Amino acid sequence: MREIIEEQHEFNTMYDTPVSLHNCCIDFICDNLSQLCEPGITELGDSKLMFKEQDIYFQHHLSEKLLETLCEKGKLTDETMTLFDPNVMNLRQVCIRDAQLSTKGLRTLKQHKISDLEITGLKSTTINDVIGCLGEWTLTNLRSLNVSNSTFLNSATKFCVMVSLSKLRNLVSLNVSRTQFNKQGLEIIAEDLPKLENLDISDTLIDDISSLRKCKERLKYLSMYSLRAAQTCDIVPVLCELTKLVHLDVSDDSSVQQILSSNPSPKFKITDLLSRTTCLPQLTSFDMSGKEGATEEMLLEFVQSHNLRFIGLSLTQACKFGSFMDTKNSVFQHDIVVTGEANERQVTESLKRYTTRHLYMQKSLYTLFSLTQEMYIPREDIIKLVLPAMKLHPRTLGVQMAATACLYNLSKAELGQKIHPQCLKEIIELTLLAMENFPNHQQLQKNALLTLCSDRILQDVQFDRYRCARLVMECLCLFDDPSMNRMSVAICSILAAKISTQKTSQLGAKTRYMKKMLQLVRQKIESNIVDITLKFTLSALWNLTDESPATCKVFLNEGGLDLFMTTLQVVSSMEVDTRVQVETKILGLLNNIAEVKSFRQALMREDFLMIAKRLLQAEQIDVSYFAAGIVAHLASDGAQNWLIAGTDRADILQELYNVVLKWEQPRGEMVAYRSFSPFVPLLRSRDMPAVQLWAVWAILHVCTKNAEKYCAMLQEENVNEILETVICEPGVDNNVKTIGQKVVSLVVTGVNTDTCDSMKH
Repeated sequence: MREIIEEQHEFNTMYDTPVSLHNCCIDFICDNLSQLCEPGITELGDSKLMFKEQDIYFQHHLSEKLLETLCEKGKLTDETMTLFDPNVMNLRQVCIRDAQLSTKGLRTLKQHKISDLEITGLKSTTINDVIGCLGEWTLTNLRSLNVSNSTFLNSATKFCVMVSLSKLRNLVSLNVSRTQFNKQGLEIIAEDLPKLENLDISDTLIDDISSLRKCKERLKYLSMYSLRAAQTCDIVPVLCELTKLVHLDVSDDSSVQQILSSNPSPKFKITDLLSRTTCLPQLTSFDMSGKEGATEEMLLEFVQSHNLRFIGLSLTQACKFGSFMDTKNSVFQHDIVVTGEANERQVTESLKRYTTRHLYMQKSLYTLFSLTQEMYIPREDIIKLVLPAMKLHPRTLGVQMAATACLYNLSKAELGQKIHPQCLKEIIELTLLAMENFPNHQQLQKNALLTLCSDRILQDVQFDRYRCARLVMECLCLFDDPSMNRMSVAICSILAAKISTQKTSQLGAKTRYMKKMLQLVRQKIESNIVDITLKFTLSALWNLTDESPATCKVFLNEGGLDLFMTTLQVVSSMEVDTRVQVETKILGLLNNIAEVKSFRQALMREDFLMIAKRLLQAEQIDVSYFAAGIVAHLASDGAQNWLIAGTDRADILQELYNVVLKWEQPRGEMVAYRSFSPFVPLLRSRDMPAVQLWAVWAILHVCTKNAEKYCAMLQEENVNEILETVICEPGVDNNVKTIGQKVVSLVVTGVNTDTCDSMKH
């Protein structure tokens, strides 16, 4: 048995939209590949994966979404790539991020006509290999290629080969940021890609951009964030010749590693470019984030002379200039989008634009944390900006610290009730990942616990509850912090009731977890304190021992029984509500031990039986019910196994019988059961009517309060047949028979109702 965990089903009607059927179907396919697919053979004799359903075809948007989702779920492999047979799938715009693919899997792309290709974070295969896996149509017609954070370096030859890019004659947009792309590569594309308009060479090894002069009549978008050339040479004259530029990014940050020791001061100063107000006449978007030195007057003149619509000022003091942040300022630039850290508008824009830059994310999130402390309405729009930063920088402590703090502020209390479960699920998954990546960082773990310790999250959202409970228990054992202890046991008390028996046993049977929880109980009792932490700890222990002999064994081995008996003595003199709550939780756990035949001998103690006998007569039915359950289980082993000389078995059975007869059904459900298996031996105790009476009363109780669940469970486990046999036996106790008949009637009524409902449908 376990404690009742009050379920919440307040699925708020304020959600913008439910998860789309389209996305649900794609998720289902990704999560059930083994059921939907089977191995096959290609025409060339190679193995492949194919759908069992033969007459199936995915239009390009579905094919592309399936590919992207497999990638997001970490399921895109050489094998799953073979699903994208052109007879079944149609790929035009391909997006593959951080996948472990070899040329074997990438060759699937050769059969598709691809116009846009994003394949980032690929380390096991070179960019040249990727291009070699494209078909002739794609090589001729590809318009956009993004290979950011991938590699040109051949691991065998140790050379960077970039000549393959020259095959892409119709390429309009190229992103080679965060690669080994260098000056020679820039010369190749400037010469051989006549239609190139959009180029991102951020964070590459280029130390000379003079080759861009060959593109000056066609280059419209140029991004050079954290570029070596900005440190080693004066790039302003070259930039001023690129008269067609609409967007220019010359941003930087303090993490630049390419600064040469012989050139401690960068040769490119932002003021040199800003002072040339007549150059770059078509510029509408300009990013100078991380570049200090500009005055407000200089910036205003540059903005107004270029009719800018965007300016990047993150990591600069310039973002705090009144003309860019103060709407009441007489020269405030209303029509310009600005990135920075001065207000919410700037911060959210930064989060949108700089997701891949960890220092920018860290700074923006720290600023956002301050802003979110004053947010009192749901802001899913902001949550959806925080999550990508967490996902892209899982091992950057600064990002994870700030992000987890922001997510708590954005999902806490009433705010969480109005956030879509799917959004909350993403919050949980990334929060758990942060806990795994930084197990020893106390403040980050505390941030995570604050977010997770939410009824809305723990009750209504689907996620890996065992993983969460395990991480929370690790946190409990590692840190001795009162608030963290309270949150940890609270979370675990709820999750333990919602995970499988097998998983519960894996948690509860860990000695260090048990020792820590019993230590918390001991500390509270020795201090004569009954607080919320103690109550949650008792609830967690109760739920962890439910149908888990392994956990019960560890509990007994670690002295849990003596501790709990002491606890019962301590609370016996406390006010009623407190005493009843503690007694109920303790007796509930001891019931779980009494259900295990091999552990009953541990409970066969005179001092314990005296306590159980006293609580059997308690006025509160919760306490009396569980005390009665313990007595019923102990007595069910027969007179030969009754080892307590000071307590007559017949007397206590009669007392049990009389107590049960006096009970009236309470309004609410007192207990929850995973199964009825513990009741089967009790029902079959033919010559023990008191034991049978408690069993049938307990079954009637839960079936009355939750007929849909428990009547079905009785049938699934065939306990209803056992019960029917018991009440039909000659000599069965009349009260057992009467209550048993009520249970059987409930089951029959439930079956008839289900049959009628199915006929209606």
